[in-house]
Parts: sequence; C-alpha cells; structure tokens
Amino acid sequence: MESMLYIVDNALNYLIYLFIIHFGWKINARKNKLYPVLSVVVMFSAGIFNGILDSNTFIVYIIWSVVSIELFFEDNVLHLLLMAFSLMYFTGIIDTFTVMLLQIILVGGGIGNVDLAWWMEPAYILSFVIYLMVYLKLLKKNNIYLCDINLKYKLAILIQGSIFQLFYNFIFSFFEFNNTRYSLNAYITFWISIIGVIYSIFITLSLAIKKILSDRQNDELQALIYMQKQQYDYQMQQTNTIRRFRHDLVNHMGILRELIRLKKEKEAEEYIEKIWNITENLNLQIHTGDGILDVILNYYHYLAEKNKIDFKIFGKLSNPLMMEKVDVTIVIGNILQNALEASVQSDNPWITMKIIEHQKEIFIEVSNTAKKKIKDQGDFFRTTKEDAYNHGIGIQNIIDTITKYHGESFFEEKNKNNENIFQVKVTIPKEMKSNENRNC
Repeated sequence: MESMLYIVDNALNYLIYLFIIHFGWKINARKNKLYPVLSVVVMFSAGIFNGILDSNTFIVYIIWSVVSIELFFEDNVLHLLLMAFSLMYFTGIIDTFTVMLLQIILVGGGIGNVDLAWWMEPAYILSFVIYLMVYLKLLKKNNIYLCDINLKYKLAILIQGSIFQLFYNFIFSFFEFNNTRYSLNAYITFWISIIGVIYSIFITLSLAIKKILSDRQNDELQALIYMQKQQYDYQMQQTNTIRRFRHDLVNHMGILRELIRLKKEKEAEEYIEKIWNITENLNLQIHTGDGILDVILNYYHYLAEKNKIDFKIFGKLSNPLMMEKVDVTIVIGNILQNALEASVQSDNPWITMKIIEHQKEIFIEVSNTAKKKIKDQGDFFRTTKEDAYNHGIGIQNIIDTITKYHGESFFEEKNKNNENIFQVKVTIPKEMKSNENRNC
C-alpha cells in the first residue's frame, strides 16, 4: 500500500507539471514518441524506488522531475531546466499547503505529521484544482499564458509563494496549539489567512494580465494607425498625380491639335496612346464592388508590383461587405500585410486572392508563398470556433474581428510543388444580426 502511494504521489505531481507547462507555456510534447514514454518510465521508476526505500527522498524527487520534463517537452534544454526547478518550488508550496489544509480539516493534525498518508493524494487533486482555476479564470479567458507574463510579475508570484510558505507554517502552528483554546477565533484566523494569501496571488496575476492586455491594445492601435496612414499616403499620391495630369491636360490638347494640323497622324496616335497609358495608371486597377476593399487591394497591389510579387485577384461582390470600414482594414489589411512580408522572402513570390460570393456568406481565400515552414506552437492552425492559440502579427486581430461578425477563419500551411504555401480562409455572413449596424 505504501509503495502504491509513492507511485500515485509521483504520478499526480507529474500530471500537474505536464498541465502547467503545456497549457501555461504552450510547449508541446516531443514528436518522437520514445521520449515521452521514457519520461513516464522515469516517473514510475522513481515512485517504485521511493516505495522500496519507504522514503520520499528530496534528491530523487529533483532528479526524476527535471529528467522527466526534459524528456517530455520539445524546447530549449536550459529553459526546461529553469522551468522544472521553478515549478518544483512553486507547486511544492501549493501542494504542501493543501496537504496541511486537509490535515486540519480531515484529521485535525498539525504540521508535525509529514509522513505519506492517504489524505495526501486528495491534497494534490485540490492543488490541481487551484491551478485549473487560474488557467480557466485568468489565462485562457484572456488568451494570455505564463510565457507572456513579464519577468517581474513572475518573480513577484514566487516571492509571494515564499512568504506564503513561511506564513502558513506560523498559521498551522498557531492552529495546532490554539484551536482548543481559541476555538472559533482560531478557525476564523486560519481561513482568513489562507484566503488572503491566495487572493494576493490572484491579484498579482490579474495585474500582470491587465498590463499585457493594455500593451496589446496599444500595439494593435499603433499597427492600425500605421496601416491606415500608408493607405492614406497612397491615396494622396494618386490624387496629386491626377491633379498634375489635369493641370497639364490643356498642354496635351494643344500638342495634339498642332500634330493634327500638321497632318502628323502617326505621331498624334503615339501621343494619344501615351496619354491613355497615363490615365489607366491614374484609375483604380481593382474593382470588387466594395469601396474600402478596393482602396486596400489597390494599395497592396501597388506594393506587390513595387516588390516584384505576382499579385492576382479573382472574383467580385454584388454588394459591399456588411462590415465597418475599420474592421475591413483590420481583416484584409492584416491578411495581405502578412502575405506580402512572407512572400517577398520566398524564391517565387506570389499572392493569390479569391472572392467567392455564396447565397448567405462571402468566402475570401488568400494564398501566398513563404520562404520556410512557419513554426507552430500549440494549436496554431485551427478554426476560430475552437478558441485557437495563435502566433503572428495581426492573426489574433483577424480572428477576433471575423468572430465579431459571426464568421469563421482558418489558417493552413502546406507544401505544393516544393513550395511552402500559407493560406488564410475567412467566411463573412452577407447579412448582419438585427442588433448590429454597419458604420460607414
């Protein structure tokens, strides 16, 4: 029975580590399945070893924890090493707290009894519930992970944990020797202290998350302003060119009149052809049926030509998109900006955009070549219905904006004809919900 408790003890610790590292830092298991299997073997072997010695040796605990984490996850060795030690320290604090908590609630014991017992396993489950609540209520809810949190906040949490460790020793000692004497007051002191310490950790995490969200909003706003400025500059450039052409139009007509008077028909035809080419460049080359979409597409078509990227667009709209102008810029602008940045680095740069109009929705697909395979951490290529974790500038903005209009987005990477191709697909409903209005 004792040996089995040691194995279960290791297994529960192991699962907690896997949960925090995968869902907290978004680090995936190694692709070679042999390593995760060896990781599990190390964990069970350590449990059996402790069971034989009937001692939960600290050195053995450190070794199996570090080795199992290094074997299981695909990441920098030093990073995993630091993570393993910090997790052992912090989770050890929470686990010991839950152990002592159950000692008082279930067995009425104090801090003196630290031997392995049946009630320690429920304590690990209770500590796991605490980690799960942090993940669901703070991290996943805000699409933020431990790897995003600033170092000073991580250190603050570790320091709070250290203070917590010293503090709960005092509280449990107080409770053990004074619960009979002070009765209800002892219980009140105990619970207020425990709730206060856990609350302080949640507050620190909340502050860290608010800082990250604020920085994200500022970055997104700056990116949007920059994108709109670039489009505005392009429009101003076209407008100035038109003004110059109109200013010279009288001179052009005068030259043509003189060529015709001198019966130089060939020279007149060549001059008309030259003027015609100028007027073609002044007009928008791409017409989709949506004014703001035309401006964005013509701007990126201009950038594509400038960077020698083959940019093709297929399809038109019967009616403008039922989206706010800012949102059209966010979605299409970010998609084409990412496509442009990726394609320009490839050996055969090209971008293709397809606009397909169905009965109830509009389907937009943008494909582009990329220099190399994009590294995906976590579940990068998922539909928005699955709350994907995404990397890449502007990707999350695309997903959030499309979701706002009850649409879907999908990101895919594939290799075709020895070319790495990145593809973005979005669907946008043609009709908005009754409580939504387009701000034009």
